[in-house]
Amino acid sequence: MSSFFSNIFQTMLFPLTFLWEWVYIIRRFMFNYGLLKKNYFQVPIISIGNLTFGGTGKTPFTLWLSEYLGEQKKKRVFVLMRGYKGNLEHGSGLLKSGARLGYNPFEYGDEALLLARRLKNTYIAVGKKRSENLAHYFDEVSPDVVLLDDGHQHLKLNRNLNIVLFDSLMSLDKYKVAPQGYMREGFTALKDADVVVLGRADLVTSEKLNSLKTLVHKYNPRIKFAEICYRPTGLFNISCEKVFEIDHLIGKRVICVAGIASPSSFFKYIENLGMEVIHQVSFPDHHYFKAEEINQLVEQSIAEDAYILTTEKDIVKIRRVVDTERLLYVEIKVDFLSGEQDVKDSIDSTFE
Repeated sequence: MSSFFSNIFQTMLFPLTFLWEWVYIIRRFMFNYGLLKKNYFQVPIISIGNLTFGGTGKTPFTLWLSEYLGEQKKKRVFVLMRGYKGNLEHGSGLLKSGARLGYNPFEYGDEALLLARRLKNTYIAVGKKRSENLAHYFDEVSPDVVLLDDGHQHLKLNRNLNIVLFDSLMSLDKYKVAPQGYMREGFTALKDADVVVLGRADLVTSEKLNSLKTLVHKYNPRIKFAEICYRPTGLFNISCEKVFEIDHLIGKRVICVAGIASPSSFFKYIENLGMEVIHQVSFPDHHYFKAEEINQLVEQSIAEDAYILTTEKDIVKIRRVVDTERLLYVEIKVDFLSGEQDVKDSIDSTFE
């Protein structure tokens, strides 16, 4: 019966899905054929985006891409971000990388501060009007390359390379446009993509990866693929100092807390590292933590002789409200399983 009613519900949602998808198709058509204006800049612009709602690993991939461009190619990188749920989301603000203190996540958002802390020789502008922000700060920053975070639907800004990320863990039956599924826009949007990166590829079978690649190739046979996973670099304290290697907590009890788009992926990741997850505590994506929420978890961790583990994105906000040695975060980096050279060649070609 539940399957029957589910099918009925999906059928009722079809007209809304049809309308939603065609709004995006028409919008993309109008930008691509000059009916709506694109803004052009004399600098390579690389978009990192996705087709689905929720987390696909754009932030760690933007970190990898910024480090590749900044440290290996010696380029001055300018990242344009929305600064989601920060006070400057509807305005604008500029950060210089290398900052550990001083910037407020309530103003800039958590992802921008994460990038600012981890990167070198990089500027980050926040605000949803990313094309206007690029024009406003262009002379001040003088970038060699611009990264457009969460940019596949931001068509007002012309780009030289489109990278689209997928979460390999997401089941194929969820790849339907909202409200029937989890897609912001349909697979036809892949005709503007150049590279597809399959995240968490180490956690699924080769059959699942091949099925997703086949689905993507139906809409754009020229796309290049890369497969990535996320490797831990260590355990860090609330002051962003590395205190342990990851194996320090293998077999030990931990309480996991996450306010990200896909907390279950983080919980599964910690379990796969060999830790005993005794509690999983989820908050909404980009949640602004309160001191009482964390202090309650601290008391619980003391009573149950466990560490509290969180994500690097969440620690940006947690460290503003509490100071405890019992809370650690896992820093991760992108590790390519395949396609790394294809991605680098595509990036390098934007400077030719």
